[in-house]
Amino acid sequence: MIHSAVIRLTLWYLAIIMALSIGFSIALYSISSREINRGLRQQPVYYSGQFPPSNLVIETFRQQQIQESLRHLRANLVLLNLATLAVGGAAGYLLARRTLGPIAKAMDAQSRFAADASHELRTPLTAMQTENEVALRNPKLTKDQAKELLESNLEEVAKLKGLSEGLLRLAQADSKDLPMRRVEVKKLVEAAKGRIAKQAALRNITIKATLADAHLQGDFESLIELLYILLDNAVKYSAEKSEVRIQAKKSNKLIVISVADTGRGIADKDLPHIFERFYRSDMSRTRTSAGGYGLGLSIAAKIAHLHGGRIDATSELNKGSVFTVYLPVKKD
Repeated sequence: MIHSAVIRLTLWYLAIIMALSIGFSIALYSISSREINRGLRQQPVYYSGQFPPSNLVIETFRQQQIQESLRHLRANLVLLNLATLAVGGAAGYLLARRTLGPIAKAMDAQSRFAADASHELRTPLTAMQTENEVALRNPKLTKDQAKELLESNLEEVAKLKGLSEGLLRLAQADSKDLPMRRVEVKKLVEAAKGRIAKQAALRNITIKATLADAHLQGDFESLIELLYILLDNAVKYSAEKSEVRIQAKKSNKLIVISVADTGRGIADKDLPHIFERFYRSDMSRTRTSAGGYGLGLSIAAKIAHLHGGRIDATSELNKGSVFTVYLPVKKD
């Protein structure tokens, strides 16, 4: 579809270029032919023969000169238009690709996003449908079995709710124009710690913070969401009674915030893809009892990008991971 659009746009560009080229050529030919005709008629004729030429001979000679000059002019203009056609075609194709390239990428990303979202939505719905169909075909379904079925359905509903909320947050992050205000880093980290405190306490995980006295320009709530996602991942995939460390410091014109855990880690082949939407690896941290749809890190990366920053990750299997956020003190 995009390829055909590139071809159509190239032909459109080429038609405009050729129309302009032919128009200029016609105008140039008209002007040049008049100038050639005027110049040769005013030019004196030098004759080296024995007898002076008659007026008829002179006029014939001038007409031959005019026709010869016009033939050269037409040939040069044809060559010029052929060259314009070749160069214009190549330039039009490159320009069309450059014009439609971002659109093609956006459409591909949208298609992948829709396909991935549909797949993730289909999984819990299929599970619920299967369980309900099996239960309905069972004439001896007991109260306890029905209760267990409802509990299972509620679990799937909770998954669907989490997925829909994640998709909504991601869509909002894509279109949000964040209000930038002065944010104290200590208050920011403490607020994120407060959100994750209950989950950490349930698994007896200690969150240790080392914070510099610094500030930046940003959206407080969005930055809390970013740090909460990183802390939530660290808590989910760390062993019970372990420690998660969060450190914030100022480096030149950047605020550097790192979240480190001692969990199962991420394989080298998966590390470059963990910020992609819905990414699932063979040994994924999302393929655990912790659940997840691979949206959290995408949302975190988007929030960092909206603040003019970025997130990096380093990890070693069975030893843990470190996620580092780089945020400018003041967004340009």
